Amino acid sequence: MLLGEILHRGVIKTSLESTEKYAAIDELLDVLTTANDLTMAQRIPVREAIFNREKSMSTGMEMGIALPHGTCDNIENLTGALGISQGGVNFDCLDCAPAHLVLLLVLPRNEFQVHVRTLAGISHLLNDDKFRAQLLNASDPDAILKLIRKEEQSSIFDGFRKRFK
Repeated sequence: MLLGEILHRGVIKTSLESTEKYAAIDELLDVLTTANDLTMAQRIPVREAIFNREKSMSTGMEMGIALPHGTCDNIENLTGALGISQGGVNFDCLDCAPAHLVLLLVLPRNEFQVHVRTLAGISHLLNDDKFRAQLLNASDPDAILKLIRKEEQSSIFDGFRKRFK
């Protein structure tokens, strides 16, 4: 599944307030709950799954990216939220730098192939320095969605789409 298919304007927060990873995860879970992408009943086990995943191994990547994620039995559809932090979030990233793009994903437990393909697509998408800079400088959720969807339709992304149909 492509990131542009997962996100909508209600799950993009352009000014994350949290500077610590668990608080940032909670902030993005609040975004998903407010957008009605998660119910309050789903939020508790989802939070537990993501926190447990984070405690086993940090999902702080490199280049200012964090991809906290978890799988749950009570989730039927892949959902996610994107938070942007100009100041950065301490996410125990591999390069020891703060995360400025925090993408939270919640996945149904029994859809391993979707999980792997989605994470691979996101990694491919966020690997471009120029594109990450454009996301960080975007003015609002609509501009962010437009950037993501345009990039996922570009010829640079063609090879990825063909491999993971």
